[in-house]
Amino acid sequence: MNEKAPSSETKSSEAPQLAFALVVRDAPAALAFYTRAFGAREKYRLTEPSGRVGHAEMSLGGVTLMLADEYPEYGITGPQTQGGTTCSLNLRVEDVDVAAQRALDAGATLERPIKNEFYGDRAAHLRDPFGHRWALNARIEDVSPEEMQRRFTEMLKG
Repeated sequence: MNEKAPSSETKSSEAPQLAFALVVRDAPAALAFYTRAFGAREKYRLTEPSGRVGHAEMSLGGVTLMLADEYPEYGITGPQTQGGTTCSLNLRVEDVDVAAQRALDAGATLERPIKNEFYGDRAAHLRDPFGHRWALNARIEDVSPEEMQRRFTEMLKG
């Protein structure tokens, strides 16, 4: 095989892209929640005659959020069925406090107090009603990697 690694000169339509797809227990409710909580806009959905959503796409924060209902017959299940999630979705927002309140009003739960973090962001850590974790972040201070490490080490000391 003679594959070339992408370069900075690669056209954006040819460059590798990362997209994410969430699996949830109730996709129609999740589509409504992400619209209310984060201002996502539904592009389309593919629905089985039974009502189960096989695939849906939303526009959120400049990227496409894909989601679908669980398909346990194929081993495709969400965090509610699995008993937790192994990742966190990070969303940059203008105002963390306002964005977090909107998500809480829509049904999210706050996992830790909203605060200014050592790495220079104000952050809110939430869990949506479908078991996915979200971090809402806004930059409040530019912090060098060295300063971030110093603060991290200091924080670990207690």
